Order: sequence, then C-alpha cells, then structure tokens
Amino acid sequence: MKTVNDFNFKDKKALVRVDFNVPQSADLKVTDNTRIVAAKPTIDKILNDGGSVILMTHLGRPKGKKTEEFSLKNLVNEIENVMGRTVLFCHDCIGEDAENMTKDLKPGEILLLENLRFYDEEEKGDVTFAKNLSKYADAYVNDAFGTAHRAHASTAIIAQYFPETKFFGLLMAKELEAIDKVLKNGEKPVTAVIGGSKVSSKITIIENMLPAIDHLIIGGGMAFTFIKALGGNIGNSLVEVDKMNLALEIIAKAKSMNVRICLPVDVIAADEFNNDAERKELDAYQIPENWMGLDVGPRTRKLFHDIIMDSRTILWNGPVGVFEMPNFAEGTIRLGDSIAEVTRLGAFSLVGGGDSVAFVKQNGYESKVSYVSTGGGAMLESLEGKELPGIAAINN
Repeated sequence: MKTVNDFNFKDKKALVRVDFNVPQSADLKVTDNTRIVAAKPTIDKILNDGGSVILMTHLGRPKGKKTEEFSLKNLVNEIENVMGRTVLFCHDCIGEDAENMTKDLKPGEILLLENLRFYDEEEKGDVTFAKNLSKYADAYVNDAFGTAHRAHASTAIIAQYFPETKFFGLLMAKELEAIDKVLKNGEKPVTAVIGGSKVSSKITIIENMLPAIDHLIIGGGMAFTFIKALGGNIGNSLVEVDKMNLALEIIAKAKSMNVRICLPVDVIAADEFNNDAERKELDAYQIPENWMGLDVGPRTRKLFHDIIMDSRTILWNGPVGVFEMPNFAEGTIRLGDSIAEVTRLGAFSLVGGGDSVAFVKQNGYESKVSYVSTGGGAMLESLEGKELPGIAAINN
C-alpha cells in the first residue's frame, strides 16, 4: 500500500482528495468536523515535508449547479481552526483562477478548491475534467474513504495522470487496515454484529464475512426474517417474507462453516411503533398479533454480552433495536457497553455503517472502541468484498 509516508513532498504540490462532506447548521456552520480532523495527519505530513496542499472535495448534492448553500467557502473557517493554518480559497475548481492560484501556491500553503460537484463532469467520471484537475500538482493523494466506492473524476479517473506519484492518505490507510484486521487477519474469535432493519441490505456482507468469522450476532428488524423462517410467530414485527428462504440458506451455510449464529431469544415488544406505546417483554418466537419487537430483551442482552466478551475482534454494523426511541434503545446501549468493555481489555473493535456510527457518536462510545469508520457506503462495499474504484485507481 503506497501512502504519503513513502514520499517526500519537499517543493512538491499535492492534490489531495478529501471527504469534507460535513453536516452544517441552518446558517451554514460546520456542526461535526470529524472528517476534517481525520484528514489532518495527511495534510500535516505533506506540509511538514515542505510541500503545498491543494484540497478538493464535494459537499452535498448540488447536481452541477453553483449555489451558496453548497459553497466550500463556508468550510474555510473550520478547516483553518482544525489545521491551525491559513487556508486560501479559490471560487472555482477548474478554469483560469484555479490555474493561477495553484501555480502561485508556495510550500507550506493550503488551497481549497470550490465544490467539485458544481460540475456534472465530476460524478460522470469525465476524463477531460480529471485531466484538467491533474495539471495543478506533482502528486495525487486520495484520502477520501467516504467516496472511494464512487467512480468519480476526482477519485477514480484522475489517478492515471500520476502513474508514479499517486498515494493513499493516512486516513485511507487506517480505514483499509481496520477492514483487513477484521476480514483477513483478525485475532480469533472474530464476531460480527449485524443489525438494522433489512436482511436484503446486508446479505452480501454476511455471505462475504462467513469465512472470516466465528460468531454472527443478528439483531434489529432483520432478525425477525430469520425468526419467522425458523417457524417463530413475530406478530407485526418487521419482516421480508421474500427473504425467508435466503435466511435459512445463510443459517445452513454458517453451520457448514462452523460459524455460530446468535439471534434474539426475547424482545421488548410494543403495540405500536411509538416511543410511548405500551411495552412488554416477550419470547422472540412467540410475539402475538398486533405486537412488534422493537428492541432485544434482557436474556438476549446477556447472550450478546457473553459472546462479545469471548471475542478478540469485533465488527459492529447496525443497531439491535430502534435506538432513536429512548424506550427501545437499551439493547443497543448494552451492546455498546459490552464492546467498549472488551475493547478496554485488549480486543479490536471496528464500528462501520451509518446507524451504528451515529449511535456511537451520540452516546459517547467513539473513544471506547478501536476504530470508527468515516465511510458509510464505502465501508459496507469493502465488507462485501468489492474492490472500490478509488482504491483500485491507486493500487493499479
């Protein structure tokens, strides 16, 4: 893996693709700077070598139209605060102004180009657009794991113009190492916790992971498709009837590979999908009509805890209950506590995928797990075993 640590950027200009697609408030102030902070080590390495940095990223979905709302000038203050340096800003990403400002850039300086998605050519993977961007620099660095699964001009096409000087940033390297640590060289026992609402969205991940894991914990709404397929009564719980045969196939495949599947044995059920609904503890296989399972019950929490505490490597993707409703968050909180505890005792834990990352951040577990992925879709596609376009472009 060629990273920025393999190159001296002295007197070189580096075109760095970052993922600064960050959340903002109504008055366009950055509300979560995690992705900016995550890119800092790569930027610092280049500047400390005596190089200069040209940052490019997208923000939101402007669909080829220039708008105030999606202008990167609104990020400049936050980037300066994180970097502790002045950040120059160019009001375009291609054209005469961009050419002049990149040409005049001095060692130690940072220039931020305007939103790449103000041009349709970015998402179309346009070769000419990529070539024009490539003219600004001596080296190309991809540190945008969050967009590595997209074959866009700035992530997959541009690298061909830097045959000898294309590198992974340090964030990208950490993301790939964390995934490898689970899928390829995780210390055993390896446990995958897969939650969320639908089996269909996680099927490829589960199938790809089976050869690498010892335990598979299934929670959230998707568990009821498995439970119903096994003959359980699930009342009004979420189910994908057309995926029940697939669930049975996964169970059989796991058994043939000596992977232990752990499903909920009890649930916190409600009479409607509402935080204030009437609740009761029920057997997961005997939920009456008009009731639905919205969280795992106390026996299941203990079951999950025991498996987690016996693990040395854990992947957590998806909550095990409707954690957005406080009355149905306890199961996911207890799971987070178990993963935090085993991590403290020396296990490796990787959290990835939108909902579980959101939960971890909202509930203060970020510093209690080994690694929280910055890339939702990219993380999931990596776990599915796909080679991402942004990764292949550097490797090939």
